[in-house]
Amino acid sequence: QVQLMESGGGSVQTGGSLRLSCAGSGNTEISSFPCMAWLRQAPGKEREEVARISDSGSTRYYGLKGRFTISKDSAKSTLYLQMDKLQPDDTAMYYCAADVRRDCWWYTFDDHNSYWGRGTQVTVSS
Repeated sequence: QVQLMESGGGSVQTGGSLRLSCAGSGNTEISSFPCMAWLRQAPGKEREEVARISDSGSTRYYGLKGRFTISKDSAKSTLYLQMDKLQPDDTAMYYCAADVRRDCWWYTFDDHNSYWGRGTQVTVSS
């Protein structure tokens, strides 16, 4: 059974930073996934992807203007999201997701095919 657990969320002021972690627990090794991602969902809005990373370490970002950095440490079986210069619009529940499908850049993480953590809340106040 795949187990992913996010941590590191919290409340910060505009301009602050947070680092989110997503740890694989039990028998879950993040190095076994060709593709992992961070997504977020704000109240009343659709879920949106923040960034993804392939098994080779290549990354892709979506609309963040260089403020967020996704990385992973396979030895620790942990995925990270460094978030800097946070804005109130970044307030959301943040989820990590993992997928076993290849071709990391050519699909959408979804409830049917992907594995999900339970999320960690990030709140940015002005």
